[in-house]
Amino acid sequence: MSKAASSSKHLSLFGFFALTATMVMTVYEYPTFASSGISLVFYLVIAGLFWFLPVALCAAEMATIEGWDKGGVYTWAGKSLGEKWGFANIFFQWFQITVGFVTMIYFILGALSYVLQWEALNDDPLIRFIGVMVIFWGLTLSQFKGTKFTSTIAKYGFVLGIAIPAIVLFALTIGFFATGGISDMDLSLSEMVPNFSQLNTVVVFVSFILAYAGIEASATHANEMKNVKRDYPIAIILLVLLAICLNTIGGIAIGAVVPEKSLGLSIGVVQGFEGLFAHFFENMDWIVRVIAVFIVFGVCAEVSAWVVGPSWGMLEAGKDGLLPKKLAETNAYDVPVNFLIMQGIIVSIWAAVLTFGSSGANVSFFTAISLTVVIYLVGYIIFFISYLAVILKFKDLPRAFEIPGGITVKLLCSVAGLIISVLALGISFIPPAQLGGGDASTTYLSILTVSFVVTLIIPFALYRYMKRQ
Repeated sequence: MSKAASSSKHLSLFGFFALTATMVMTVYEYPTFASSGISLVFYLVIAGLFWFLPVALCAAEMATIEGWDKGGVYTWAGKSLGEKWGFANIFFQWFQITVGFVTMIYFILGALSYVLQWEALNDDPLIRFIGVMVIFWGLTLSQFKGTKFTSTIAKYGFVLGIAIPAIVLFALTIGFFATGGISDMDLSLSEMVPNFSQLNTVVVFVSFILAYAGIEASATHANEMKNVKRDYPIAIILLVLLAICLNTIGGIAIGAVVPEKSLGLSIGVVQGFEGLFAHFFENMDWIVRVIAVFIVFGVCAEVSAWVVGPSWGMLEAGKDGLLPKKLAETNAYDVPVNFLIMQGIIVSIWAAVLTFGSSGANVSFFTAISLTVVIYLVGYIIFFISYLAVILKFKDLPRAFEIPGGITVKLLCSVAGLIISVLALGISFIPPAQLGGGDASTTYLSILTVSFVVTLIIPFALYRYMKRQ
């Protein structure tokens, strides 16, 4: 192996696990889970077993097919369904995160508003928009030195921003119930299964899909692992199990101490820590602020991981002439700088639309989450159809990992994921009950529908234009 090839294999099992965990496992979704009551357990288990696990297993098999390890969903869909669908798939995977960045940074600003005791940072639209711009562009510029720097940020972000806050949150929650704490959330088993006759309560399921989305994006880094054949499958299986457990406990922890009426979606995690500490101690705001800073660092690491992640797949499309040459150029660290700048401009536009076009922080947050999901779900529908094509038409291609159980289990896995994706896409357009109807629901539906239709057209129009050129 050449020195260059050896140096590119710099990701250990933990390094890849941490990089992927910061893309998949998030604490800012806990308040959204809590708003569903104890039915969050039902949603998380259904989404985890019948959607997240199929995505992880299908991605692992396609990513380790010989010659398919670069480009992610662009390569997988392109090889199995045709170049146009490969481009559409990577476009949707990349484009959804341009909205997702806004959601993540909304959470960062909510936590910082508590730390700094500056409510305007979360409530004033202009200050909020400026905050999104400063954080996003700062993190984008930090990625220009390549993936090795990104993975370093991810390791510290996972430990400080995910692991430590999660451990503290779970310990406090156990202590809360063990010392006779009374939950604000109804924990009775009869409330665990949602009332499916009320569709506006079921629409929150899309946020559970978002909590698990992204595991396939890390496959673009699989060729940088020291032992991909052994470590990639191990890493994703660990992530599936850990994500289900952490999300379940985290949602219950927030819902137990924060009344639904006062729950803020972008600051709910901080409210949860505040309520749990208040159960045991007085005047412990300083500890909550320290934990909030840790969480902010963790979400910043997640943003960093996503800034570059999907762009690698888009870069493969650029090499095939499906992007303007300038966008496909890379710097000395093999980072597509021009592409990242264009990505930043798009994020800035989304931030303006969602911040100034929505009335209230919760409306912005819900709209951003749902828009992220519906864009991503179209990509996942193509993803699962691609896998069906792989197991039916390309079953003889050598691969390092296969879903065990033969063709029957493979079909069940992919069809389950496909059905969940289609159902989630449909219910996403029902305004959630938490918005309370009226103008808020109208604003939510208008922004979501128009943005989705425009986004759906873009990749096919761009593909046609570039092929003509």
